[in-house]
Amino acid sequence: MIMHFQYKPLFENTNIPGWNISFYFKKQRYTGVYHQTGNLEWTSKPPAEEDLKALTSQIHELMLYHVYE
Repeated sequence: MIMHFQYKPLFENTNIPGWNISFYFKKQRYTGVYHQTGNLEWTSKPPAEEDLKALTSQIHELMLYHVYE
């Protein structure tokens, strides 16, 4: 389960899409960039391969809810 999910725009001009994200998962902090296309670029050590698909889906849902709604 993702905890303490945070996001903020990459650029001051909010018309330019892209967000820095951070969250905790299994007591490990992760950071990355969420692009408008839904692609994730990890700026920290990426999550384990077996968790990656589920995390990507959860992050995408959170971003749809918070940013695009």
